[in-house]
Amino acid sequence: MEITVFGSKGQLGQSLMDVSFNYPQHNFLFTDIDTVDITLYRQVEDFVSRNRPKVLINCAAYTAVDKAQNDVKAAMGLNIYAAENIAKIAANHNIFLIHISTDYIFDGKKNKPYVEIDNVHPLSVYGRTKWKGESAIRRSLCHSAIIRTSWLYSEYDTNFVKTMLRLSDVEKELGVVYDQIGTPTYAHDLAEAIMQIINQKDKIEKSETFHYSNEGVASWYDFAVEIMRLKKRKCNIVPILSKQHPTPAKRPPYTVLDKQKIKDTFDITIPHWRDGLERCLKNM
Repeated sequence: MEITVFGSKGQLGQSLMDVSFNYPQHNFLFTDIDTVDITLYRQVEDFVSRNRPKVLINCAAYTAVDKAQNDVKAAMGLNIYAAENIAKIAANHNIFLIHISTDYIFDGKKNKPYVEIDNVHPLSVYGRTKWKGESAIRRSLCHSAIIRTSWLYSEYDTNFVKTMLRLSDVEKELGVVYDQIGTPTYAHDLAEAIMQIINQKDKIEKSETFHYSNEGVASWYDFAVEIMRLKKRKCNIVPILSKQHPTPAKRPPYTVLDKQKIKDTFDITIPHWRDGLERCLKNM
């Protein structure tokens, strides 16, 4: 099966490249902005017409949450218009689409894990543009799986794990918020789940939304403490409130995702976030 990955230079794109070697029955084509600008409909149409993939995976997104507050046009381009372009073309060519979305479409006011049908109320430009991207895909009526994930990290690119390790090289103490609760997700585990969905895509009739993160619950403080413990760093992690670390974009205080739907539909076993973190650090 021919599979095209958009956004191949990001965390998830590079993780999909790693796991692709476990699936020799598929032919993968990894692309990024230097190959095709997905914000331009004609470029996407020409690319798909030439390569004729059976599956499109859209990993591309504007993910700089704080920067998006003042860079609205760019965030809209990648998170809304690019998603709309890909979805329309997928519908026209009868291609299965997997699109990655985010837990930041929720406002975090719930006190139990979010299910796929819960009401959305994004608090930031990033969250709003990702929600509008989801909506565009549903309107296209393409055969698709929208996967919302949370707190993604990997060996690649810039992420919380790499930032903590970099700062701990020069700081003896770091303050990390403890009143934002969610689940860290190792991009490699998400990549494997995506491949399981592709291999069972006939279980999806039209467009379905799924939640995927690693198992378990943590604050950013818990996450940072575990990073230091596993790497045996002497840096002291101090719990602080979000108001002590103000950011341009407001974050939801609670975004734990309920994964029962994706587990039941595709018989997926999801690792705990501590297990994923340990494997990631060993691979760095």
